[in-house]
Amino acid sequence: MERIGKYFSSREDGKIKCSLCPVGCVLKAGQRGICQGRYNNNGEMVVTNYGEVVSLCIDPIEKKPLYHFYPGSVILSTGPNGCNLKCANCQNWNISQEKAPTDYISPEAMASISRNENSIGVAYTYTEPFIWFEYLLDTMPLVRDQGGFNVLVTNGYVMLDPLNELLPHIDAINIDLKSIEDSFYRKICHGRLKNVQDTILKAIERGVHIEITNLLITGLNDSVEQITKLVDWLGNVPRGTPLHFSRYFPTYKLDNPATSAEILKIAYLIAKEKMDYVYVGNLHIEGTSDTFCPACGALLISRSGYRINIVNLKKDRCGQCGFLINMRNS
Repeated sequence: MERIGKYFSSREDGKIKCSLCPVGCVLKAGQRGICQGRYNNNGEMVVTNYGEVVSLCIDPIEKKPLYHFYPGSVILSTGPNGCNLKCANCQNWNISQEKAPTDYISPEAMASISRNENSIGVAYTYTEPFIWFEYLLDTMPLVRDQGGFNVLVTNGYVMLDPLNELLPHIDAINIDLKSIEDSFYRKICHGRLKNVQDTILKAIERGVHIEITNLLITGLNDSVEQITKLVDWLGNVPRGTPLHFSRYFPTYKLDNPATSAEILKIAYLIAKEKMDYVYVGNLHIEGTSDTFCPACGALLISRSGYRINIVNLKKDRCGQCGFLINMRNS
């Protein structure tokens, strides 16, 4: 399905400049942008991925991962082909860097499917949801109208104007902070760090529930110095922001060894010094998937894979000491 896109400018030479994301593609007639979902059609930005769904599943909310947003619930999850980064370690490269078959689902149908499947809303995920901007802008209000939530799982690589337009419709967001070093972004992802940091800070400023994921890649962003630097920067955001360290496995263009359990344990301990809620994913390390009260240490939620057990949580407070937990569950 094609639509005229937002956030572009036309030039006298017939080229157009996309201003949706920091890549800022300048496209001549017929040329597609890096995300593969936009092209120059006689001086207009035409969106070709509108409503074109590459995957549609019911997932546990913990899979996003969101551990502090309606724990134990399920959410309709979907996404398009394409991405505006070129990460060498992409685990979904067959849909983000290549084109897989799609089916068209209208905004109205997406909202209805979510309601009929007893989902808490829609998660826009799997690839990069911000390249689906026009579809999000049309779908999110309909999901809200039916009592659902809108969740983004994103690389955070978007310009502030379109971000500000979408934020009022977003209930929760998991942002993949790939590294705290710009050189990593430039070399491994073909992107820049500052734009992702700006997205994180803007989402927090606008009151969106936010959680951060950091994939630790052996030899690239997993040194004690790099982990400490990342945690120190996150000290500028509320320390109650959940941080998920995730284990890397060799995939796509990278064959670095899988992240060691020892490094993940070290990262967990470093982060716990400055952040209230720290988790380890893609590897079972006892206790690192559980939620504890930052004040008294009581176990609030235990997790085994995507199975959870709410132990000592009373709405958004610790059932033992009454401490206010950064938790959306009512």
